[in-house]
This record gives sequence, C-alpha cells and structure tokens, in this order.
Amino acid sequence: MYVKDKMATEVIMINLNASVTEAIDLLGENNLHRLPVVDGKGKLVGLLTASTISKNTPNNSSSLSIYEINYMLNRIKVSDIMIKDVMTISKDDLIEEAAKKMREHNIGCLVVTDKDNSVEGIITHNDIFDAFISYLGYHQKGTRYTIAIPEDKIGVLNDISRCFAEKEISISHLVVDHSDRGIEVVVIATGKNSSKAKDILKKNGYTLTNITELKG
Repeated sequence: MYVKDKMATEVIMINLNASVTEAIDLLGENNLHRLPVVDGKGKLVGLLTASTISKNTPNNSSSLSIYEINYMLNRIKVSDIMIKDVMTISKDDLIEEAAKKMREHNIGCLVVTDKDNSVEGIITHNDIFDAFISYLGYHQKGTRYTIAIPEDKIGVLNDISRCFAEKEISISHLVVDHSDRGIEVVVIATGKNSSKAKDILKKNGYTLTNITELKG
C-alpha cells in the first residue's frame, strides 16, 4: 500500500501572506486542524495548525478586548507563526514509511509533495489507522483466527494455508506477529465456510489462541 492510496487529494491551502484571521475562518469553515502554507507559485513553504495559532496569538483569556484581539489577528500574517520545517513525503512512498516518519517525529500529518515541492495531498494519523485496519482485514466479514506458532520454520504458512484449502475456505488476509507471547499467525477467512477451520487446524497440531467472528 502506498501513500497515494490513503492520502487526501482535495487539500485546502493558504497563502503565506494571508492574515491569521483568514486562516482561522478557513479552518472553522472546513472543520480542519491544519493548513499547508504555499507561496505565490503554489509551492509549499510551511504548515499552520490550530495549536500553532493558539500558542502564538492572544485569546479571550487575555487582558485585551475583543476588538484589540481581532485587530492583532488581522495584523499577524500566516508566515509570522507558521511551522517552517515541514515534514513531507512522496505519494509513491510506502504507507509504512509515512507511519514511521510520523511516529519518529511525533507529528499528526505529512504533506505530500512532488519533486517541485508542489502540494499533491496530505496524509494524517487517521489515514494510517485506516491503512492498519485494512492491512489486518478487520473490516471484512468472516472469521479471524489467531494461531500460535511454537517454532519459526520454513513451510509453516504453506501448511496453514493447506488446512484452509482442504475445507475450501478462502483466506483474505494473513499476518505474522512477533510479540512477547511468541509468534502468532493471524488469518482472516471469508465465505460461507469461514468458521469451519477450527477442527482441522487443531487436528494438524495448531493451538488457536483466539477466534473472532467479524461482522464487517
């Protein structure tokens, strides 16, 4: 899965010379938390977030009157308070790379740019969550099997697949998880026979630690 598969392509942006008042209105009208900031040529130069505005501007709790606050917000430009060091990613990068960058830098989004630094999209932590759910197949209707693997050896996945094939059960997703519990293979089975793999797996010596019916 690639960044382009999950990113939002209809991105609302703001010019670096716009006022903070304009930015606040744009965020509110579109129920957004962040705006990529571009120059006159449409090139990315920064990122403005709701929290950045809150940290760098006066608010109703200050000693200023509402008129004074509005005056100041109109005077402050987006370029004065925007985040200048913006993390970006290419639409052709793997979704895992986007998740890794967000996790390492403790940020909630990445601006997707082309080689000329023009904005092509934006990907957020919610998009990463959607990708995670899709990877694991939890959105499918079927049966989720968690199979404990005592020993990591060649042919295990082939053998597990054979068990499902013998019962004419389709596998839509398969994930190998290495954790403190050891190795577990998670299989999402679909179709009318999806719940009938339990007996044949046990017959072939596999321990099932969880079986969950997925409603889709």
